[in-house]
Formats: sequence, structure tokens, C-alpha cells
Amino acid sequence: MKEQAFHHALKIDNELCFGCTHCMTACPTGAIRVRDGKAKIYENRCIDCGVCLTACPAKAISVEQDDFQTIFNYKRRVALVPCILLGQFDTDIDIQQISAALYELGFTDVYEVENGVDFLVENIRDYMTENSDTKPLISSYCPAIVRLIQVKFPSLVQHLIKRKQPLDIAAIYYRKKLEDAGVEPNDIGIFYITPCAAKIAAIKSPVGEEHSSIDGVINMNFIFNKISWILKNNKNLDFSDIEASKIHHRSIRWPLTNGEIDRFEGRCLAIDEVHNAIEFLEKLENDEVTDIDFVEIRACDESCAGGILTVINRFIAVEGIKKRSKRQRENLMINPVENPILEEREYLHNKCIIHDIQPRSMMAIDEDINKAISKLEKVRRLMCYLPGTDCGMCGAPSCQSLAEDIAQRKAQMSYCVFVRTQMQNRGALSQERSVQLMRKIWGKNCFERDCTKRGAKNANK
Repeated sequence: MKEQAFHHALKIDNELCFGCTHCMTACPTGAIRVRDGKAKIYENRCIDCGVCLTACPAKAISVEQDDFQTIFNYKRRVALVPCILLGQFDTDIDIQQISAALYELGFTDVYEVENGVDFLVENIRDYMTENSDTKPLISSYCPAIVRLIQVKFPSLVQHLIKRKQPLDIAAIYYRKKLEDAGVEPNDIGIFYITPCAAKIAAIKSPVGEEHSSIDGVINMNFIFNKISWILKNNKNLDFSDIEASKIHHRSIRWPLTNGEIDRFEGRCLAIDEVHNAIEFLEKLENDEVTDIDFVEIRACDESCAGGILTVINRFIAVEGIKKRSKRQRENLMINPVENPILEEREYLHNKCIIHDIQPRSMMAIDEDINKAISKLEKVRRLMCYLPGTDCGMCGAPSCQSLAEDIAQRKAQMSYCVFVRTQMQNRGALSQERSVQLMRKIWGKNCFERDCTKRGAKNANK
């Protein structure tokens, strides 16, 4: 299969961005530079974790979503609802009420994502048995972590479990269910309500396949406001005919930290938050951590409850989801049910395999191996001259990043403020040229803005 470019859901509005470097310094993969006074994302490094969005004080970074009106391009409009959406509401609001509100918005069907967990658990257990020689196996649940491993830890790609996740399984199953009922395939539109940007990116350019089973993505904060308005203003909302959730109580906790390792045997670890993930993966890559069977890694603090498109405090959301899980356990003890999705084991098994996950190292600075070696040697030499202070005044997050940019002809040695000062002192660089370089990094008005502020301040005295 032809390698696809990464789709990125995070976008920068240059009208709002003023080059403050908050996003640049916060980015865990060093994917952001400041050029011409604006933040710029290096797509080969970005994993769509969303850390930059939360760090931006100007709200210049946003997450794309499909136009909601596109759902009406289909006769059967399916909303895939994750438990995290329910966790945004008070625990006295259940899936029947959420579903009724979604029907009011125009959906014809509502299906809970975590219905796919029961099948996936069975499948992963078989996968772990078949691949017992590969340790540790790493969950592929979080698309930001899958991309992180691809670009920053390519040697660990083989440890990723090559199975799709509940989101995909739920979409594949429900599409088959509708087609078996006689619905034309072109009439079915499946839309996922996402808590994060990484899942949008994964749906638009899925790993290991050319096309996703999902037709569109809707941001959770958008749909939360729509549902809240309906629940508040439509007191006569009828949800009496909507079935109660039949999801296994432990599947409800799947999107939370420890949600996966709770279902598997052996030595299992759960890590959340992207910087913690990087620290652990570095130890794993260096063989400092051994004898682990399975690792659950999530990019967000408190996993999906901490997604950048969620609305309420992540800890409150976790508490609410755990309460729902406990209540579901009590309900199923009284009225046990079998998950219908398990009747399609054979069909789903053939559909849930990820055929290939390619390493896409951000350190691969040239496709030609000889040129790459030469550039890496140049990076090593450059680091002997750069100060190692990682001050960010060059518009790159670190001296290492600047050296790599120089080797790829995306920057100059004189971008470094320390090197530039030395060159000026030696007479090798004029003050005028130094100012030009500063403007190239921080924008043509970088000095004028300061002068304007000083002038206004003096005028007020």
C-alpha cells in the first residue's frame, strides 16, 4: 500500500498568532517553529496531541471538524457515541436521553463505541498468545501514541498491537448491521463524536489502511453544547422507547487510564500524559525496562477524559464514568445480556487487522542514506558551536532542533542570538543584517510593536 501523508487536525490562524513561543516550548516532539513572527507546524513531527492548543494564550490554534450539515447527505445517519461524551454530563443523564437529543439533531441511529470492546478484548488476548515472543506489546488505542512511536521511537513500531480499536469495530459492525437489514451502503453515514484531535487525524489518514470506516467527525465540545441546549429547553423529550445501554461495566472504563490493563493477564502497565509516555518509551527503547507483557499508553492526562475537546474537568469526568460503570454492573447483575457484536466474531476478525504500521522517523532528514549520514554529521558538528541553552530566540525549541533545521537548509547558523552577537563583535555581521535576521524570525514588525508600546507609555506620562 502506498504510504500516505499524515493528516493533521490542528490548524494555526495566522491572524491571531503573534509568535509568543508558548506552543513551541510546550510541543513534546519539537514540531513547532516561529518564522516571520508566526508559529509554524512541521508536519513530519506533529502527532496531533493538542498540547499546543492548550498552551496558546491567543487561541490561535484550533481543531478542524466536518461540517455538521454533511450528516444530511445520508439517509441513515449514525452517531458513534463514546462513553467520554456521557461523562461530560451529570450521572442522572443516561444514554437514552443523550440518544433522544441526538435524534432531535438529525441522527437516525445512535451506537455506543464501547460496544466494540468485548470483541477487541478477545481478539487481543489471542494476539498476545500468538505474539508471546514480542514484549512488551503496546496498545494501539491512542492514535497520538501510535504516531509518537512512528516518528520518535520507530524501533518500537513492531511492538504495537496490529488491531483496530473499539471505534473502528463499532463502525464496521453497525454498517454491516444496517446493510444486512437492506439499507443501501451509499445511504449510510457514520459519524464519530471525538474528544481529541488525534482521533480526527487517525480517521482522515488511518494507519495500515487507505480508508476509514467512518464518514465524518464531530468535535465533542460542539455536540455537547447542542445536546445540553436540547435537554435544557425540550422538557417533553421522549426517550421511553430507547433501549438502555448493554455495554459491559468494565468496557465503560476502557477510555480511562487503567481501562485496558484491567482486562489482561500478566505484568501490565498504564501510562498517561504525553511527556510521561515519552519518558517511558525512552526507557523501553534503551532496554531499561524489561519483562513487561502489555503497556497501555495514552497521550492525555487521565486518558480520553483529558482530551482537548472535552468540556468538563477531567477528574470530575473520570468520577462520573466510574459511577456509571458501577451502576451498569448492578444493572447487568439483575438483567444479564450478551453483546450482539460477539455474534459477528469471524466477520470482525477479518476486518479488524491493521496490516502494516510503518516507522516514519522525524530524524530521517534525507531519503538518500548517504546524504542523511552526511547531514547527521553536520548536525553533530553544529552542536559543538551552538551554546546548548535552548533559549528559543532562534525560533526553534532547542539548539538540537536548530542544528537539524540548518542541516536541512531551513535555517541559518546566524539565527542563534549568541552566534550572531559573536559575529557582530568580530565584524563578520553588520547590525543591519542582524536586524534583518531578527525580523525573519520574529516578523517585520517585531521592533515596531515595541516602539509603539513605548511611545504610548511615554505619551501617558
